[in-house]
Amino acid sequence: MEIILASGSPRRKELMEMLGFKNLKIIPAKGEEKVNLSLAPGALVEALATQKALEVAENRNKEDLVIGADTIVFHNGKVMGKPHSEKEARDMLSELSGDVHQVYTGVCLVKDGQKTARHELSRVHFRSLTEAEICAYVKTGEPMDKAGAYGAQGLGALFVKGIEGDFFNVMGLPVCLLGEMLKEQGVYIL
Repeated sequence: MEIILASGSPRRKELMEMLGFKNLKIIPAKGEEKVNLSLAPGALVEALATQKALEVAENRNKEDLVIGADTIVFHNGKVMGKPHSEKEARDMLSELSGDVHQVYTGVCLVKDGQKTARHELSRVHFRSLTEAEICAYVKTGEPMDKAGAYGAQGLGALFVKGIEGDFFNVMGLPVCLLGEMLKEQGVYIL
């Protein structure tokens, strides 16, 4: 059995390696994400993670374990994915400034034709940001491949006053939840 991460995220790969998965195969899903955006945030990230895992599992041995994940930021009733432009990144950060938002990550495991999907929720408290800080941060390029336009594990940590819930969820992979799901599949990390 091979363990396959259906994601090109360097953060997810790093977290999997931290858990001891050194021979992890990385096969990013390439398909277009097609989901009903009116779904509740937890259901939305589960659906997105499931799409990724199923796409990659389709061309693998049934006994391989495929892990899909997807993360969104949710604030004031709105989903924030990855920004498509620097302006969109600045707008997202301005909206999050001085407020609390939610980070949802869906995880889906596919093995032997069976799928299991769950999600994790963390609440992130941002300090108030100046326009100059936002512009300087966006110029670093760090926000451009991250949901909500920031990375809590990078320079974006300068904006995070506190996190309620799993910190690793905010990085894009809820490690505790993943560990429980893997154990249910007979994969023991410890």
